[in-house]
Amino acid sequence: MVAEISHEQARRSCPEDFVACRSTAELQPLTEIIGQDRAVRALQFGLKIKERGFNIYVAGMPGTGRRTAIVSFLEEIAKTRPVPHDWCYVNNFDDPLRPNALKLPPGKGAEFQRDMGRFVSDMPEALKRAFESEEYAERREETLKAIEEERNALTSRLNTTARRAGFLLQRSPIGLLIVPVVEGKPVSDKEFPQLPPQVRAEIQRKREALQEKMRGALRQFRELGRKADAAVDELNRGVATFAIEHLISMLLERYGDIDEVNEFIEDVEKDILENLSAIRGRDQAKQPQLPFPVPGLAEDPTDRYRVNLAVDNSKLEGAPVIMELNPTHQRLFGMTEKEARFGALFTDYTMIRCGSAHRANGGFLVIPVEDLLTKPLAWDSLKRAIMNEKLEIEEVTERLGFMTTKTLRPEAIPFDAKVILVGNPQLYYLLYSLDVDFKELFKVKADFDTTMDRNEENVQRYASFICALCGKEGLRHLDPSGISAIVEYSSRLAADQRKLSTRFAEVADIIREANFYAEEEGGEYVSKRHVNRALEERIYRSNLIQKKIEEMIARGVLLIDTDGEKVGQVNGLAVLSLGDYGFGRPNRVTASVGVGREGIIDIEREAKTGGPIHTKGVMILSGFLNGRYAREKPLSLTARLVFEQSYSGVEGDSASSTELYAVLSALSGKPLRQCLAVTGSVNQRGEVQAIGGGNEKIEGFYEVCKTKGLNGGQGVVIPASNVENLMLKEEVVGAIRDGRFHIYPVKTIDEGMEILTAVKAGERRPDGTYEEGTINHLVQKRLAEMAEHMKEYPD
Repeated sequence: MVAEISHEQARRSCPEDFVACRSTAELQPLTEIIGQDRAVRALQFGLKIKERGFNIYVAGMPGTGRRTAIVSFLEEIAKTRPVPHDWCYVNNFDDPLRPNALKLPPGKGAEFQRDMGRFVSDMPEALKRAFESEEYAERREETLKAIEEERNALTSRLNTTARRAGFLLQRSPIGLLIVPVVEGKPVSDKEFPQLPPQVRAEIQRKREALQEKMRGALRQFRELGRKADAAVDELNRGVATFAIEHLISMLLERYGDIDEVNEFIEDVEKDILENLSAIRGRDQAKQPQLPFPVPGLAEDPTDRYRVNLAVDNSKLEGAPVIMELNPTHQRLFGMTEKEARFGALFTDYTMIRCGSAHRANGGFLVIPVEDLLTKPLAWDSLKRAIMNEKLEIEEVTERLGFMTTKTLRPEAIPFDAKVILVGNPQLYYLLYSLDVDFKELFKVKADFDTTMDRNEENVQRYASFICALCGKEGLRHLDPSGISAIVEYSSRLAADQRKLSTRFAEVADIIREANFYAEEEGGEYVSKRHVNRALEERIYRSNLIQKKIEEMIARGVLLIDTDGEKVGQVNGLAVLSLGDYGFGRPNRVTASVGVGREGIIDIEREAKTGGPIHTKGVMILSGFLNGRYAREKPLSLTARLVFEQSYSGVEGDSASSTELYAVLSALSGKPLRQCLAVTGSVNQRGEVQAIGGGNEKIEGFYEVCKTKGLNGGQGVVIPASNVENLMLKEEVVGAIRDGRFHIYPVKTIDEGMEILTAVKAGERRPDGTYEEGTINHLVQKRLAEMAEHMKEYPD
């Protein structure tokens, strides 16, 4: 017979003196990633390699601390990296719709923006003082004096010519008027039609002749006007250059060593000189008399000299680490804002807003891939930015093919950042197989494990993690019993006595809840009883369905026997998951056998309530029966298997051994002990294989037995390979210690049948038969009888 496991094997305890301290307050807080040596090594490689395409995909299950650990890890590395450049957007005087991007040393961007803002404020005042000075008035008058003398001399000559021809010249807003003189008096346009026809004809003839003579003189007038304008313009440019020279010099002195900034300052000076009249007249430009101000109706021409600081790294100490939790296209790659003015949308380069990718430039950009893939265009734009190594700000509507308004196309910024995607392993495999660009852009995979070895070093580091959490969140520290309870809970989360869970989010939640109960009691430290209470309360909040099922079993609504013996009937174990809580539920499995050729019929599959893995498990039973009992004769068997009172889907192969026990019982006629429940999958050789959810299954049957009454003989048959997965509740461990509950580990179906029937299974003899009276002999005999009966009914 198989020996049952001891209570020490049912739960691996952690001695309270394992961590030498009075509480976690005496420990050093954890500052590194623990239990993820493989992931850390991959991260170190991915962050150090400079070649193109070696971005990182961090794969792991939620709750393992992927994001928090990575950000902390990156922040430490970033401190050793240089601070990247600042970026500014400025007006492009050649094409205002394509603003220029300027790169400045870190911290210089904010200074340049302030200095240009001061320049924009001071420059008009400097021009005003210069052009309102007496010196300017004198120089302007002196400049125009010679030209005015030429104009007067030319006017005098024209007047003399006109008088000789009988006309008078008069200036008007539309030019020179030739007025005829008759009998010494000027003739107006109204009086001219009243003159005799001969006189009018003569006057017209002379006027045409005079106009012909004056054409050359009029050209000279226009030349003089242009000459005057050019002279005044040249004077104004010289005065303006001198007036703003000290302001320009200050800018060049501070930023002249930056080529792009130097060019921009030169362009600003050139634009000022070309638009002096607009700048000088900006104070006279008034808005219409409206009951409210309208922005932009009278634009200030000096605003185009201001600087839009797009990326400011003045406060950084090292490279930037940016985590974008809402990776929309606009938040990642920026946008150009617009404002409505009289029903139209207006924008300029000062409304350009950069995104997370711009702020992470020169550092690290961390993005949750699940969110990234759900945002339109974000994934495609990220791939394009990495491949092209530049960041472009563009209209999303244009990418989607919609009609867009007139907008800006800012100059692209070079992109040099390490991109780290954080997601689950399934998405990694999907992207790798379905996206041809993914494998070229994310060549480094950092896999975060859900467990780590439970050894002395890791337990010490686990305690340091608890210390860091308590210190960071202001929680009560844990005493040795509390540390021990958390370590044991961690092993239960890992479902392995040799492992600790790295699902730190769940562990941290238990510590927070235990702290709440310690605070209620007024305790100095969080102890084991507080941790246990937190675990119990969490279960109590979620186990309503479990208790309802146990009540239905106790009242006989759901038929589960925990005593006696039955042929072809056995208690199977399943796990029901309700999202935040999973528990074990016993199910009655029955088998009926008869003569036939159909073999084993899975009623769950026929009813379409069985999943493919469950169907596979049932089909394996046929392989086992054929391999053991049909070596010389074909099986003449029809067996039907069913989960009684199961009204939902059945999936998984963990009940395949249970179903086989029921079939063997029905064939041998030997009853099975109903005080035992069974779990485990089986292969065609009759070996019992490991399953998941062992702790929940055992505890589920224990609760049912406790509800119906423990009699000292109840227990569970599990695969021997699952013994190291046991981290049972202390109540169940106590029942095992007191002999009120039993757990039998089996390696083969034969061992399981011996426990369930108290009958020897029997080994195959050289002639292919089994020892008489054993389970295998009875089964073989029954199958042989069925085969003989089938000969009587060949059809």
